[in-house]
Amino acid sequence: MIHNIDLSVYLSGEIHTDWRARIGEACSAVDLEIRFLSPVTDHACSDGCGVSILGAEVKKFWEDQKGAGINAIRSQIMIEQADVVIVRFGDKYRQWNAAFDAGYAHALGTPIISLHDPELNHPLKEVDGAALAVAETPEQIAAILQYVLEGKL
Repeated sequence: MIHNIDLSVYLSGEIHTDWRARIGEACSAVDLEIRFLSPVTDHACSDGCGVSILGAEVKKFWEDQKGAGINAIRSQIMIEQADVVIVRFGDKYRQWNAAFDAGYAHALGTPIISLHDPELNHPLKEVDGAALAVAETPEQIAAILQYVLEGKL
């Protein structure tokens, strides 16, 4: 058992479902002590942070650039602090940022667990190829984390 470590887990990816809460609840139910890190999940806040902090832009491209840069500061810091990166891909929106996070974590040598529905297996084959596990449910993620920390099923 690895009870003496503090595990930090970065939860990257889609922000429109409750998958983060489900992982947290499943981990709490078996008393896992995990520090969860996350990007800003308030969509309006995440999209608008650049112009809100740095000022308005005439072109949407520059508005997006400002916001992406500020959000990347947070993401990079948290990915570098993470022991494991969970990357969730939903079916409704393209999560290019999640794919970028997976690549960054992989380049750092941080273990990745991919989380998505089976219908996305083909489009995510490169991300899944870099992942050490590919899960379909948040509960499977919690079970993986419990196994990693406690060595039990």
